[in-house]
Amino acid sequence: QVQLVESGGGLVQAGGSLRLSCAASGGTFSTYRMGWFRQAPGKEREFVAAIRSGFTTFYADSVKGRFTISRDNAKNTAYLQMNSLKPEDTAVYYCAADRNGGNPYVDRLRGYDYWGQGTQVTVSS
Repeated sequence: QVQLVESGGGLVQAGGSLRLSCAASGGTFSTYRMGWFRQAPGKEREFVAAIRSGFTTFYADSVKGRFTISRDNAKNTAYLQMNSLKPEDTAVYYCAADRNGGNPYVDRLRGYDYWGQGTQVTVSS
């Protein structure tokens, strides 16, 4: 079993930045595909970014050019650097991990087996 714990959320003004962290335990982190998803009130959970074990990255169009996903395998941690934040980025952000190693659902909830509890990001206008 894999445990994921997010941190780094908070309040920020539009145009500001935050860095989210996802600490993983319970497995071999370096082999996982890691993802970030978010869910705003009244909305479905949506894909934000993902990074493969080989460091290939994927981004939703809504965050491309503003957000950067990364990982530090020595620390068993994934990160989401969020710059130029907008009010529409306000949501609970969830970290996810996939140990499958080959499923194609990089931007879908079904592509991930393990989830953190989420961290709130609020962007004021």
